[in-house]
Amino acid sequence: MDKDQPQASPPEGGLSYSNVDAIAAAAVFIIGVVMMVDNHRIGVSWAVDGPESGYFPYHIGLILCIASVAVLFKSLFGKSRNHEVFVSWERFRLVLLVLVPTGVYVLLIQFLGIYVASVLFIAGFMRLLGKIGWLKTVLVSVGVNVLLFWMFEVQFMVPLPKGPLEALFGY
Repeated sequence: MDKDQPQASPPEGGLSYSNVDAIAAAAVFIIGVVMMVDNHRIGVSWAVDGPESGYFPYHIGLILCIASVAVLFKSLFGKSRNHEVFVSWERFRLVLLVLVPTGVYVLLIQFLGIYVASVLFIAGFMRLLGKIGWLKTVLVSVGVNVLLFWMFEVQFMVPLPKGPLEALFGY
């Protein structure tokens, strides 16, 4: 073996292009179904004076569902499926390290309000991923949100989603 030649690294596993297409198609299908169900509730027929308010969004949802089913079948059963690795498992793990906490953050906003959820979000990233000390983590995460609260709620008078903690202080 020649020392000047780079050694071939072992092939990495991961999600193929076809797998990513299938996952994206399933996600778009779910979005289409949500659009159809929600707009059916407000009316999807043609009234005397024109289309009801859910008519066009309902049909856009239907188009999304039909297109996503076509993409899903092509990605799962098509003759020209691409089995090359789109993203390795290691890189995908890095994406999930940001995506999952962000999803949890959005969910927490509904229950805790944007300020408390933001403190937890910033502190979590600083402490767990950045390995920052507790003092700096608390100062930055709380300080940023106190500043944002002052700016939006006091100066601009723009109400943002609040939770039980803000209710204790009369906001």
